[in-house]
Amino acid sequence: MSKIYEQLRADIVTAMKARDSVAALALRTADAAIQRAAMDQNKPIDDALVTATLRKAVKTLTEAKADFEKGGRADLVAANDGEIKLLEKYLPQGLSDAQLDALLAEVIAATGATSRKEMGKVMGALKQHPQAGLIDFGAVSKRLQAKLP
Repeated sequence: MSKIYEQLRADIVTAMKARDSVAALALRTADAAIQRAAMDQNKPIDDALVTATLRKAVKTLTEAKADFEKGGRADLVAANDGEIKLLEKYLPQGLSDAQLDALLAEVIAATGATSRKEMGKVMGALKQHPQAGLIDFGAVSKRLQAKLP
């Protein structure tokens, strides 16, 4: 079983014992999402599954936070911020800007992409890269559009 998942489960127990209902609820929700993803994909719970599920949860929370900010709901923005920070501690650190730029330059050179029409080739190659789990493809897409004419 995944070390990240085991830590998450241990933190659920700790939050429950400390009577921290906010953290316990957030962690239980993440636990349920991980178990659901494992059942849907018919795969055992491993680090890749846990990381992908938590990234998806953080992305959803970030999008909801933006909507709450537009609606002027400071209470919900604060709640989402806390939940995002809580879940992000289980995610591996992403690539730095310099590492990401170097990786993009390497993949663009390897694929021979010269225009935005060939962005799909570059993105496909990035998804096959060993560090694909650390890449935020939304940010990469914007950087790639800036780099390719």
